[in-house]
Amino acid sequence: MSKKSYLMPFKRRREKKTDYKKRLALIKSEKTRLVIRKSSKNITVQFIDYNAKGDKTLVSAFSTELKKFGWKKTGNIPASYLTGLLAGKRAGDKKVKEVVLDLGLQTSTKGSRIYAALKGVLDAGIKVPHSEKILPDEDRIKGVHISENTVKQFEEVRSKIGE
Repeated sequence: MSKKSYLMPFKRRREKKTDYKKRLALIKSEKTRLVIRKSSKNITVQFIDYNAKGDKTLVSAFSTELKKFGWKKTGNIPASYLTGLLAGKRAGDKKVKEVVLDLGLQTSTKGSRIYAALKGVLDAGIKVPHSEKILPDEDRIKGVHISENTVKQFEEVRSKIGE
């Protein structure tokens, strides 16, 4: 008598939160992962190392931290860039040189907030394999499409983070 059994997938796979095949490929690279996550109003940039007992976050930056530098809106392309720049500066201080980008299950759209954050990390001096085609235009990063005040405020905050 044979019984058919059903193997229950991992909880995070069932909830469509983790693609374990993609995660395994990133972990096999043995490089620090640059994890960028976005919500409707915020963006999070983290540098994470794999550990068998659980991943270890080396550095993180949240777009809400930009309020300390005088930036008000946290969910747009300039805020994403500034968050990436802030995280990249912190990672540079921790001697992180090269990382691999981990987008998770997010949709990859050319010129999106995710790639604006990536541009910020690149400008901070961290090496990340990427294509130049996916990065947003410099005008969008500076906020020209929003207003002239945004561009001035962007330059002020950018210089504060760079210090």
